[in-house]
Amino acid sequence: MAERFRVVGGTALRGEVAVWGAKNSALKLMAVALLAVGRTRLTNVPAILDVTIMAELLRRLGCTVDYDAPSGVVEIDVPEKIGHRADYDLVRALRASTAVLGPLVARTGSADVAVPGGDAIGSRGLDLHAAGLEALGASVHVTHGFLVAEAPRGLDGAEIRLDFPSVGATENVLTAAVLARGTTRLENAAREPEIADIAAMLTSMGAQISGAGTSVIEVHGVDSLTAIEHAVVPDRIAAGTWAFAASATRGDVEVVGANSDHLVAALELVEASGATVTDTPRGFRVDSGGRRPRAFDVATLPYPGFPTDLQPFALACNAVAEGSAMITENLFEARFRTVQELNRLGAETRIDGHHVMVHGVERLSGAPVEASDIRAGAALVIAGLVADGVTTVSGAQHIDRGYAGFAESMQGLGADVTREPDDDPFL
Repeated sequence: MAERFRVVGGTALRGEVAVWGAKNSALKLMAVALLAVGRTRLTNVPAILDVTIMAELLRRLGCTVDYDAPSGVVEIDVPEKIGHRADYDLVRALRASTAVLGPLVARTGSADVAVPGGDAIGSRGLDLHAAGLEALGASVHVTHGFLVAEAPRGLDGAEIRLDFPSVGATENVLTAAVLARGTTRLENAAREPEIADIAAMLTSMGAQISGAGTSVIEVHGVDSLTAIEHAVVPDRIAAGTWAFAASATRGDVEVVGANSDHLVAALELVEASGATVTDTPRGFRVDSGGRRPRAFDVATLPYPGFPTDLQPFALACNAVAEGSAMITENLFEARFRTVQELNRLGAETRIDGHHVMVHGVERLSGAPVEASDIRAGAALVIAGLVADGVTTVSGAQHIDRGYAGFAESMQGLGADVTREPDDDPFL
């Protein structure tokens, strides 16, 4: 049954909220497990729908997967022989499943991964992934809707420079190169903390990697890896969500389990909005002082710049801020779909290409809106908190993909946010 979030406006979020491991790391680490025969144990895994989907993909490849969502533990038994095909029904539901491409080519010499369709936040092709694997010696082509990569004689290290610091391409080159012959040097690599987390796990498994977290990564290939236990890095996007929520709602929130070092660019803008950000022994705290936020300009960039995943929250915060701001989206052309829904709540915005001019209003007004993706949905719930009356956010399943117990977390901060059946006859 389709569900939606029902949000009663007028609440300043106060208290503490915990964040689990990063969705964008946990899913990729599950794919990394394919590189080693034996039992891999991941801890601090978020209890989200996407983990369930990735678990099903690994099962179809021949693995045994046990997922204890309440305790945040995933255990993956990888056999000596595994499959090499990721079907469209799972790739369509979970784009991150393309992370199996590198491990499968490295382990089996072949990978058939369905080409994802369009994405609600813009096109994200696999060209850079394919080019990286070809540089390592794989033959890559698309046939019958699948990206097929073949390296029956194994892979060889190479000098590779990405045209763009793509996170996904960096991950697939890295996970393929660890079992390649010789040395791979990857330039213009993505620098996200999740990349460093993957490299840390691979290193514990026996890989030889240097430079992860910088723009140049070197990998010296090894013959085999060993299954291990690894704790997932904290979710910086979830932490950033609560930081902007505290500022937007004029609240005071401690984000427990977060690492502020992974959010420097974002927290600088939270401070620009007028809130005070302080590190605590358990994470960090955002205190708005009960004041209306000030408008702040935003431009999304690859890490360590401001993350595109937090752009919808900057939009929601600026929608009720004092003054005007320019939001520039440099990474995904369709991410401004959030703007259309914010306008339904009374936001004053104007889109010009990849820019949005936002003129802050004192309060928004409750209305039915629809989530188009994970972050847009969560941002609309936050917008509902600073709107008069009731806001309903359809598409609760999108938010479930990125946030464990989102309504319960909101309630723990004093918000009137609940789930209910969505009786829209056209859903």
